[in-house]
Amino acid sequence: MVIWAYAAILAWSVAVPASVAPVVSPMPHPEQVMAVPPELRTQLQQQVIDAGGSGRSRLERLVDFLFQKAGLGMEYSADATLTVEQAYRTRQANCLTFTLLTVALARESGLEAYGQELDDIVAWRVDGNIIYGFNHVNAGITVGHSRFTVDVARELVMARDLPKPISDQRLLALYYSNRAAELLAGASPAAAVPYMAMALQLAPRYAGAWANAGVLDLRQGDPRAAERNYLKALTLDPKNASALVNLVMLYGNNGDESRRAIYARRLEEIQVKDPYFQFLQAEDDEKQGDYAGAVQHYRRAIRLYDGDSRFYLGLAHAYQQLGEERDAQRAMNRAAALSRHSAGNRN
Repeated sequence: MVIWAYAAILAWSVAVPASVAPVVSPMPHPEQVMAVPPELRTQLQQQVIDAGGSGRSRLERLVDFLFQKAGLGMEYSADATLTVEQAYRTRQANCLTFTLLTVALARESGLEAYGQELDDIVAWRVDGNIIYGFNHVNAGITVGHSRFTVDVARELVMARDLPKPISDQRLLALYYSNRAAELLAGASPAAAVPYMAMALQLAPRYAGAWANAGVLDLRQGDPRAAERNYLKALTLDPKNASALVNLVMLYGNNGDESRRAIYARRLEEIQVKDPYFQFLQAEDDEKQGDYAGAVQHYRRAIRLYDGDSRFYLGLAHAYQQLGEERDAQRAMNRAAALSRHSAGNRN
């Protein structure tokens, strides 16, 4: 898919869902989002805390408690942006909710815990005229001089950089921004407004939230407010692709060719240096049957970043379609080597 050809793009902090069916309920206050209910605190005390031992052993018991059926037996659900209490009741969580739950329970267990963010994850989903771009969060826990990561989707996520610790305010802002995106897709723009406002209140320097606010404004029929919010996002992050994409589309739709051209050039400068944009272009070439074009885009992606096995898998497939079996096999071998290296780093 060519993501830049649509009217809106959101930065959303979960993995790609198969469908979005949000349940509209009263918006929780920030202090309620990570609050641990009494029943969960009692269960945590019995299964994790009472056994004592070192911080490392407590962490190991906490991970077992989160995943094993004898504990919470949490199940991954991509569209489950929930509070800690809701996650406990339903036993479901997406990446963001799982991070909220892990951080809250680790702190209850006397461990130093915090949210972490990765913002260069490649995942997209189209819903109507909205394209969702996804980043990823997980939980960081420090025990002594060692740092650990607890990640419900570690097998699904590949990124160039290590996760960056974020504040509770930023983590909560991601929760509200996520819920706004879900409500925008599944209910009505009006239901998303208070969530978006809370996200901006908690993290006023979060460029992605301002870009998302612009999308919400546009869906509510206010292109002037959308423009202001996209521009605000760019003052915070001049390379924010979401804001640039939406400005290009906004100015193109209202006939302002001079401004459209300015932001299109800025966007192109980012895209030409972005291996994941090249990857997405290659995938689009394949869908159009242009396998030679796909090879060129995959090779550009690899020149920009040689560490993602998906680039080589795509390249191998494109070579196969062109009948270039030797090149396809070389690409497959490199993909396998990168996959083994990635698996080794995760163990």
